[in-house]
Amino acid sequence: MDNFLRRGGLEVPEPVRRFLQGESDPSLRIEQYQEGDTLVVRVDLPGIDPETDVDISVADDNLHIQARREEDAERMDKKGYRSELRYGERSRSIPLPRGVSQDGIIATYEDGVLEIRIRVPEQPEPQTTKIRVVRKGGREANQSPEEPGN
Repeated sequence: MDNFLRRGGLEVPEPVRRFLQGESDPSLRIEQYQEGDTLVVRVDLPGIDPETDVDISVADDNLHIQARREEDAERMDKKGYRSELRYGERSRSIPLPRGVSQDGIIATYEDGVLEIRIRVPEQPEPQTTKIRVVRKGGREANQSPEEPGN
């Protein structure tokens, strides 16, 4: 899209350009996997201060991550300003397994990546119960499940 706008000689304001390039998605992109009894959630968040620009909380069995990245207004006013970086506020909610304790959650930030490690309690194997299907309308319908067939 950017090449199309440049070839056409159009000067498009940054917010419009970003929208046209599909940068209007307000959610964070994550990587999620399980290592043993730990659920790992990773979020690319370059150029932020993790102590002031990130909020992480747990409510209703969901992990909520919210991050802000502010654009430097001083740079925006400079001639030839162009930015392909994402700015603004983004958030994401991730369902957690049942029984997660908030004490078992650790968040770290290194090299532009926020990593959240959540200790997951052992989940019991789901119980499977076989349900018998009874045919209606035939001679078997009049027999109870314990009665042998004739």
